[in-house]
Amino acid sequence: MLKKIGQRLKNERGLTLIELLAVVVILGIIAAIAIPSIGGLINNSKKDAHIANAQQMVSGARLAITADQATVGSIKMEELIDKGYLEEFENPSDSKGYNQKTSVVTITKDADTGNYSYVVTLIGKSSSTEHINGDPDKVKRDDVKL
Repeated sequence: MLKKIGQRLKNERGLTLIELLAVVVILGIIAAIAIPSIGGLINNSKKDAHIANAQQMVSGARLAITADQATVGSIKMEELIDKGYLEEFENPSDSKGYNQKTSVVTITKDADTGNYSYVVTLIGKSSSTEHINGDPDKVKRDDVKL
């Protein structure tokens, strides 16, 4: 009886090469599907961050208008930061940030309704890429450049 149990244990040697190969192939297929999906998620989150930064600039411009520090025209990001209407924020595409002298909010006022409209231009510091140029409330992910 003990000899049979001992012989049975000797015959079970673990996974065969074919079984191991099948597991590796399955893991490779899963990785091939998952990796591009994760890359797309990262790019979408960067684009969403650019849009959120543009909305922050509009909020700063609204504060400047409310405080009568600004009127119709363009306000540079640098001015909004210097006057305390905006805090510096990161550029998700570039670790060096945005160009504060060329990133602007352009404010126009409708003569009939008196409503303001805002167009934000966000430009990267090192790459000079124009990430957004438009109304941040209407900009879609496809309009944002990384």
